[in-house]
Amino acid sequence: MAQEALPPYSAAKSRKDFTQHQLFAILALKTFFKTDYRGITQLLADFSDLRDDLGLTTVPHYSTLCYAAARLLKKGALSSSCSAPPRPQRTAA
Repeated sequence: MAQEALPPYSAAKSRKDFTQHQLFAILALKTFFKTDYRGITQLLADFSDLRDDLGLTTVPHYSTLCYAAARLLKKGALSSSCSAPPRPQRTAA
């Protein structure tokens, strides 16, 4: 699904370590396992079959996932837990 909706990389000059498809799948797994960014990277480090299924040769740093979530949220694809929730608007009394 992510391969149909997202380009492989966010920028032409990106490092190309991980595709947006892979990052999106990892973020979906993060939500499924109800864990944080460090937790999902630990799961990926522990389970080589999961890395193989996602086509990963290395495990991304947790900050990579946080930045990816913020970038994909900006495009309207995800909700992010790495940023503070929006502050409520105050109305004039």
